[in-house]
Amino acid sequence: MDGSSSKSPQSATVAEIEVPKPKGSITCDDKSKDNGFPYARPVVCKMSGDVRIAPGSSSVILSMPLYQSAEGRRVRPYARHDDSLPPLVREVAIKTVANGSDAPECSVGHGDIPAVVFSVGGYTGNFFHDMSDVLIPLYLTSFQFKGRVQFFVTDYKQWWLKKYKPILRRLSRYDIVDFDSNNDVHCFHHVILGLVRDRDLILRRHPTRNPKGYYMVGFTRFLRHAYGLRRNRPFVLGENPGKKPRMLIISRRGTRRLLNLHRVEAVATALGFDVTVSEAGGNSVKRFAETVNSCDVLVAVHGAGLTNQMFLPAKAVVVQIVPWGGMEWMATNFYGEPARGMGLRYLEYHVAGEESSLARRYPRDHAVFRDPMAIHAQGWKALAEVVMTQDVRLDLDRFTPTLLRALDLLQD
Repeated sequence: MDGSSSKSPQSATVAEIEVPKPKGSITCDDKSKDNGFPYARPVVCKMSGDVRIAPGSSSVILSMPLYQSAEGRRVRPYARHDDSLPPLVREVAIKTVANGSDAPECSVGHGDIPAVVFSVGGYTGNFFHDMSDVLIPLYLTSFQFKGRVQFFVTDYKQWWLKKYKPILRRLSRYDIVDFDSNNDVHCFHHVILGLVRDRDLILRRHPTRNPKGYYMVGFTRFLRHAYGLRRNRPFVLGENPGKKPRMLIISRRGTRRLLNLHRVEAVATALGFDVTVSEAGGNSVKRFAETVNSCDVLVAVHGAGLTNQMFLPAKAVVVQIVPWGGMEWMATNFYGEPARGMGLRYLEYHVAGEESSLARRYPRDHAVFRDPMAIHAQGWKALAEVVMTQDVRLDLDRFTPTLLRALDLLQD
């Protein structure tokens, strides 16, 4: 030994080890539609090699041979795609260069940590869209990295990120980068631009979109851990003599109100439920999540409040009150199938024409009663202005068997 200061490979620090760069490549999932579902899928691009994120120029730069150029592709990194979204979501350009010397110089290196760039613009602020358009796709995209992933957020909303901090912190251990105001050039070996999505509130195995087989029962377990929710299963009738199963009725202020809410509450109480009435929403997700998790049955008229079913313990019961007007497909696909995928027991109650406030607004020979699907055929605007604005007054003789069925489901 000559006493020189050279280090053996075993004694080198992590910072000194050169992480080999993968060969430059890009793949984009831009399939137009999911068969059987009327929404176009969002574009998601995965890049490997010498990848540089430059928020100042709203771009991601990839070094790769020119004959493989992806120059000109622009992506709105939001996990929903429809004609109304463009002004609500910032575009990010993908640029390619022949080699790294032609790219902007790195100012921040991130080693072998991958990056995910996504938007919290679009329809966020509505709990259904917060979950279906951002948080579930973000889980599907990034959970595989076990916290070792850097998030870049476009259409940055500090209040939104604060609201969902417990979820975001469990997905990434690093501070989120504000893509809208950051002027550094960040260097990575792997970048995902956009979020992988399945269907609304649904996760299914898929060879490319979900090769690891994540599913909604796993996501709801992840949520319970994020918010410290203790109940993993509901009350079972007869298990604790004298104790009543808890029911949460979600009330609404705007449209689709339950006009005889207090009578519904009284009937449910008479049947043996300990009933709580509360409106969903507010900035404290944790507080309302704790309320939902403490209950065994959730009852709500079709709407975003039903998204809170994901905080229920597995095998709890969800009762969706389906308004009049051809709402069966939306009720089943937006909340019914997701409930089953979360391991919940699910019931639907279909409102009759006489139980809808539409009966006071339109004659019985109007299309909303005679042919409600004709309203659907006119597009979302017509549907929102007519069918979605109704309130309901339940016929308690018709509704009581649904409550009794919910009780039955709690017996095992």
